[in-house]
Amino acid sequence: MTSHPISHGAPLSGASTAPVTSVVFDLDGVLVNSFAVMREAFTLAYAEVVGEGEPPFEEYNRHLGRYFPDIMRIMGLPLEMEAPFVRESYRLAHLVEMFDGVPELLSELRHRGLRLAVATGKSGPRARSLLDTLGIRGQFHVVLGSDEVARPKPAPDIVLKAMDLMDADPDRTVMVGDAVTDLASARGAGITAVAAMWGETDEKTLLAAEPDVILHKPAELLALCPEVTAAP
Repeated sequence: MTSHPISHGAPLSGASTAPVTSVVFDLDGVLVNSFAVMREAFTLAYAEVVGEGEPPFEEYNRHLGRYFPDIMRIMGLPLEMEAPFVRESYRLAHLVEMFDGVPELLSELRHRGLRLAVATGKSGPRARSLLDTLGIRGQFHVVLGSDEVARPKPAPDIVLKAMDLMDADPDRTVMVGDAVTDLASARGAGITAVAAMWGETDEKTLLAAEPDVILHKPAELLALCPEVTAAP
């Protein structure tokens, strides 16, 4: 597969006259590698609430990007799993790491004057706490969780709210996600849907959703984001 940053679909419409000025990021699988922590938290929550048996983490993993209670409903698992899952996620948060190149990417995007947001399937408090733990919360103008909108992804609400809070121009905004729900949310909000391929995403499924842009490394996003203003 090509390493060119725009490797699938059409180039950004009007990119030469309307450069990207705002970026909305998903969190897990895009900015941070939290899969091992999520697996352990899910396993412990399953054992505590459901009991014996093999925790269906692989199925859970296919629904990442959605709000945890929504995933439980889809999988037919008890909503009571949320409390121990959240508890263990907080306890293990110090083990979460950023993907290689993410800190440099965020710093450069801010230096170039872009406005940045996080729109995640996590709750807002969990997302902000994790970003604080990683020391990068200050890079974002907005951090939103699925509990802070009426309809979580794949609905566009969380992206639209992030854009509203950033005063972002839809024609100059992209969303970077690693799940089909991210792409659907971006499209529903009328912005460019960018697929991040560097995590543990189901590549075949994500490509089948026909993202507007495919990125194989975080730094490739810079090709879409020329300097626009002095850093805010």
